[in-house]
Amino acid sequence: MRQPPGYEDKGRHVIFMLVYVDDIIVASSSQEAVDALLHDLDTEFAIKDLRELQYFLDIQAQRKKDADWAGCPDDRRSTGGFAVFLGCNLMSWCARKQATVSRSSTEAEYKALANATAEPTLICLRFKGFVVVVVVVVVVVVAVVLVNYCYTALPGDLKTCSLYLCLFPTGRKIGRKRLIRRWIAEGFVSEKQGLSVEDVAETCFNQLVERKIIRPVEHSSDGKVKRCQVHDMVLEYIISKASDENFATVVGSQWFMPTRSNKVRRLALHSTDSKRAKETDRMNLSHVRSLTVFGSLDHLHLKSFKAGIVQVLDLEGCGGFNENRFSVSDICKMTLLKYLSLRGTDVKKLPSNIGDLKYMETLDVRETKVCVLPPSVGQLERIRNILGGDKGTRTALKVPREIKGTAKTLHVLSGIEIAEGTNTASELNHFTGLRKLAIYKLPISDQNVASKKKSDHMLKELISSIQYLSGYYLQSLIVDVESSEFLILLDAMDSPPAYLTALELSGRLVKIPKWLPDLGKLVKLNLSATALHTDTLKLLSKLRTLFSLTFSVCAAKHDPDITAILVKNKSNYRGEIFVPAGGFLKLKLLRIFIPHLPSLNFSEGAMSALERLELRFKRLEGLHGMDKLESIHDVIMTVDGQVEGTTKLILDELKRAQGKYVLNVQE
Repeated sequence: MRQPPGYEDKGRHVIFMLVYVDDIIVASSSQEAVDALLHDLDTEFAIKDLRELQYFLDIQAQRKKDADWAGCPDDRRSTGGFAVFLGCNLMSWCARKQATVSRSSTEAEYKALANATAEPTLICLRFKGFVVVVVVVVVVVVAVVLVNYCYTALPGDLKTCSLYLCLFPTGRKIGRKRLIRRWIAEGFVSEKQGLSVEDVAETCFNQLVERKIIRPVEHSSDGKVKRCQVHDMVLEYIISKASDENFATVVGSQWFMPTRSNKVRRLALHSTDSKRAKETDRMNLSHVRSLTVFGSLDHLHLKSFKAGIVQVLDLEGCGGFNENRFSVSDICKMTLLKYLSLRGTDVKKLPSNIGDLKYMETLDVRETKVCVLPPSVGQLERIRNILGGDKGTRTALKVPREIKGTAKTLHVLSGIEIAEGTNTASELNHFTGLRKLAIYKLPISDQNVASKKKSDHMLKELISSIQYLSGYYLQSLIVDVESSEFLILLDAMDSPPAYLTALELSGRLVKIPKWLPDLGKLVKLNLSATALHTDTLKLLSKLRTLFSLTFSVCAAKHDPDITAILVKNKSNYRGEIFVPAGGFLKLKLLRIFIPHLPSLNFSEGAMSALERLELRFKRLEGLHGMDKLESIHDVIMTVDGQVEGTTKLILDELKRAQGKYVLNVQE
């Protein structure tokens, strides 16, 4: 008979394991077997032994025992007993005379303790196959009880936010920002106690992580969760609850979700084939306020929905926009729409009347062919996030002059182009509420004197706007630098952006701005690999709050000027990069993505807090001093192309010499 999940036979000993997300409970008749198991796990995974079980998912686990020494007047045998509790529920109990006479009360206590520990093992050995079935049932039932307990204990707002997870397919990686912005659009969170609605939503997300409702699967370079997943058992429970409360309807899910009402409020289509389309057509969709589609739009009729009440429309990654079935122009009839994501779709153009969506808060057209925002975007009175362009290829989104109309509410303006002939650069200083500004393309002046004069004037206006916004709420700044004039102006800024927490300067960056080492709040720094050399690292080591540091070049761009800068740097520093001792007090992550990586040398005491090193290259010329990194845990190396020559020798040596860190080489 197949053994149940969690059953492991170690010869004459039996071990049971209950696994929930990243928590494991281990029980056995032998402490030696437990120690051996933990040792095996520790060689493959990073685990922490919390010793004897006290609490699991906020439930107190108790095991009580007692002994009455020599209590029987006839044979002087002691009476022992024990009781096993899960929370306040009695799971097992026993009270009986001990088999032998104990010579002391201590011996009687030890015998009682041994009986309490051994009883589950004795049951398993006596009933074998029968117990296998029972154990499976018990484990599943206990897990369901635990999930129910966790959900019931959630505050009302967290319950609503957790139910929302049922809209995503099993195993889907859910973006943190995507989820948070949707919560806000649905009205699940609101400002309180002086915190913005975004801060409140972030807090809710973090609490769901802490309570194991969701688990992080990917982190951003600033240490925050980037994507998360829902455990299958938790998701099944959430789907059941959402169905009972008519919170949402899911079509095409792995889990069966009956429609308990003819009023569908939130609809998620995990599959959009013809069979599912017919199932959707039979529903009453006139009350749908949220629509999420995964896959293709080929069989979906947008006209089936009562457009006037839809507030969330998430079509990320969908294809199949068609004028007869699902047209972009039909979206503008959703007058209450707050969240619109067309990210990664085959949309090429936004309708000219997009400004009719007066309640729009988030407009996401990243990784599409949309390269121009229509002038009516300036009529979006409540817009908070405009996301465009493609970060990988650095294609940018042109914004019209009329965007000035969104200045009072806009918080994020990402992936834009500062184009010649527009006044975008000068009018950016009106967007005093901006938290994040990402500019993917700047004008490059040619040899024409008149054109160069206009371009230089625009760059001066942009620098002025950045300085002005830095005095308000600007925390994240991204600029793709292809203009030497802009670099000169950036270096000469009178009042640098002192409150930045994230800064990215890519492109033809030769040296860092002189004010950069003085940014006292900077957590995340991404720089072009053209600025990677020993002198830069010496300056950056002064950043006391820096969490992550990245040097990279855009793989999609084959810029001969960037190649020339990299070659010159290698020549000037004799093909070596030295990481200085001291400094980088809080740096946890170092990433270097460069085709030809010079010899990288870590000095004694360098980057003492560094935990993760990521390198990506075609050719590696050397890596020295890894044993001097005091806190290093993970080393990830990705080789673009075939490994050969010096690179292969270096990697082979690292594999043989690896010690306290885990080396992962991806070829």
